[in-house]
Amino acid sequence: MSELYIEELSADNIVAANTLTLKPGQEAFVAPVSNSISEAYVNQTTSWPRVVVLDGRVVGFIMANFDEDAPDELFRATILRMNVDADFQRRGIGSFAVNAILDEAARRGFDKVTTIWEEGDLGPGDFFRGLGFIVTGETQYGETVGERELSQHGTGSL
Repeated sequence: MSELYIEELSADNIVAANTLTLKPGQEAFVAPVSNSISEAYVNQTTSWPRVVVLDGRVVGFIMANFDEDAPDELFRATILRMNVDADFQRRGIGSFAVNAILDEAARRGFDKVTTIWEEGDLGPGDFFRGLGFIVTGETQYGETVGERELSQHGTGSL
């Protein structure tokens, strides 16, 4: 049986996280992991960078922001980045990663989690809607804003 778990981004796994691949065309919808790593260490008090590990191999990267004092509600509990290696997509790894963020947000006392995405055939919109995120608007740049109430989420759901 496969072992799937979340691990804090560290010196031991940062290189593997930085070499995750995407399917052709997906790079238009997500920033490189190296950008996310830089952001995480600029905002160390609020960033939550993690890798997803399957049987000892890094197969994904996720980053959330948890800041109860953020002036914009959109950034209080937010999924900022999610990459699942091209060879491991459509195996439930992304859902597992999102559920880890939902669990962490609930543990910290938040009542919802938001995320932002660009619409497109290869974009993550259908994925997030499939996980119960409801479209609540757009950013000033035309990106879609999705929100998931944590009352819909039981901890440890995957």
